[in-house]
Amino acid sequence: MPRHYAIVPAAGSGARFGAEKPKQYLDLLGRPLIFHTLAALTAHPAIERVWVVLSPDDAEWSRHDWLALGPKLETVRCGGATRAASVTNGLRAAAMAAADDDWILVHDAARPCLSAAMLDALVAGLADDPVGGILAVPVADTLKRADAAQRVAATEPRDGLWQAQTPQMFRYGRLLEALENCPGVTDEAGAIEALGLAPKLVRGDSTNLKVTYPADLALAAMILRARQ
Repeated sequence: MPRHYAIVPAAGSGARFGAEKPKQYLDLLGRPLIFHTLAALTAHPAIERVWVVLSPDDAEWSRHDWLALGPKLETVRCGGATRAASVTNGLRAAAMAAADDDWILVHDAARPCLSAAMLDALVAGLADDPVGGILAVPVADTLKRADAAQRVAATEPRDGLWQAQTPQMFRYGRLLEALENCPGVTDEAGAIEALGLAPKLVRGDSTNLKVTYPADLALAAMILRARQ
């Protein structure tokens, strides 16, 4: 039976957030934001190991206590200049444990509200899938395309559009091949698509938000408190 592993790229600076430290280390309910992200992954029984890909010069990680996350957690200091580079380097580091047919779940460090139910749905929904897939939600809002003056240039039809989330789950060997062949993508599904394959969309939940701006951090705190 294939095993399940997770990779969390955490080498980014979070420049859009505008904080003094990378956003994955901002306080969220008394813990670093990334602690909640990793807790969801390490607690899931299907996931055997979780690699966190840090920047080589990350000085913040060692200032926090991660022991509560248990023995599944490992860190590798091989983060790259882009998300794709960090994930690729993390995959290479995982070669010591992962076989080509094992599943890799890549999850954003700044998505702290991932739930066990979402992970259950992804793992079960892709168990027999020949390609793999991603958590996603159908686009609900009306989409506007802007012109150079930030005025509405067009209203875009939203039929069939989905908002990609993470985790994104693919076979180890295929994902490494895809990212090595297409390093300029913004998510793993894009690299798989470049191989001519069609990842499956597994319906997620809007609470699985990515913390990008300060208001998102407050919303994540509300979601986690409600679950508690």
